[in-house]
Amino acid sequence: MTFTIRKADIHDCELIHEMASKTWENTYGTILSPEQLAYMFDMMYSIKNLHHQMCELHHQFFIIYADGQPGGYLSIETLNDDLYEFQKVYSLPQLHGTGIGRYIIKQGVAYLKSIHRKPFAVELHVNRYNPAVNFYKHMGFYQSDQGDFPIGNGYFMNDYIMRMEVK
Repeated sequence: MTFTIRKADIHDCELIHEMASKTWENTYGTILSPEQLAYMFDMMYSIKNLHHQMCELHHQFFIIYADGQPGGYLSIETLNDDLYEFQKVYSLPQLHGTGIGRYIIKQGVAYLKSIHRKPFAVELHVNRYNPAVNFYKHMGFYQSDQGDFPIGNGYFMNDYIMRMEVK
């Protein structure tokens, strides 16, 4: 399988929304209640909120292709001069195990190295019950913290904060 990546723009919000709708329940359906799933999906993936993330929060989104077909996405937020956060790292469920996750992480780090010439760190939040925790450890992230982060409507994200130092 051949993977490619490209920067996304405001015109890709529908595509990102569509892919998210195919990954969301598969990722969190056994971890979160249906009500929290729906609340969080709207909060993170409504077209309006994707526009906000891209245009006002300046998150850089990428679309990942598997053999020419959209297969995943990544978004990166700049937190400070030497710290970035991978906000979203997702691939379609049918592509799990193909190497796409590794490709997404490596390409995200390569992009950051291309715009940031000195050492920096990358963080991401991952639900403590998400099996992807082990994948992130395998990719070089370590657990730097954890917390129960309120997101509104009485819901919390019960996450590990994973961190990777990049030289």
